[in-house]
Amino acid sequence: MAEPEMAEGVVDEALPNALFRVKLENGEVTLAYLAGKMRLHRIKVLVGDRVTLQLDPYGGRARITRRS
Repeated sequence: MAEPEMAEGVVDEALPNALFRVKLENGEVTLAYLAGKMRLHRIKVLVGDRVTLQLDPYGGRARITRRS
């Protein structure tokens, strides 16, 4: 199985149900959700935070895996 594509971005907007609108470094805007471990440990992500994402190869939602 191939390594998932990683990207970094900044949270633009917090949406309901732990969804976030994230602006990537290349200028794209994507919808992202919190990874399971981040939900489990109740790590808060706020607007303006830099985050690391795993991008979906099929163009769906991204998964937030780390907050910087």
